[in-house]
Amino acid sequence: MAIRVVEYVREDGSIPFKQWFDQLDPAAAAKVAAAQVRLSQGNTSSVKWFGGLGEYVIDSGPGYRVYFARDGEKLIVLFGGGTKRRQQRDIDRAKGLLAEYKARKAKLEKDDTRDERRRRKKG
Repeated sequence: MAIRVVEYVREDGSIPFKQWFDQLDPAAAAKVAAAQVRLSQGNTSSVKWFGGLGEYVIDSGPGYRVYFARDGEKLIVLFGGGTKRRQQRDIDRAKGLLAEYKARKAKLEKDDTRDERRRRKKG
């Protein structure tokens, strides 16, 4: 099953995953890119789940991690990454971004519902 893997874009236009990824050396970036491909193929064998957040563990170098969440069956949203050394800080940041993502999504869905009701009233 093909799964779409996207990077979370914050309201201010910043992309936390991209900011982290762009600072990686080429070898580490290649390993993270391979992890993204595996996720898009539905391979979550290297993932630890907690509180709705996934941590993809890459057993290489300083122990890279990629943080993401599933949104339905066909979408994965990337929030950031880090290393074993900064693991708790990175998890806390990813949890904050996940909460932000969920709040923004709920607001958009609420606004869409309200707009649909208005269209029906006019129509």
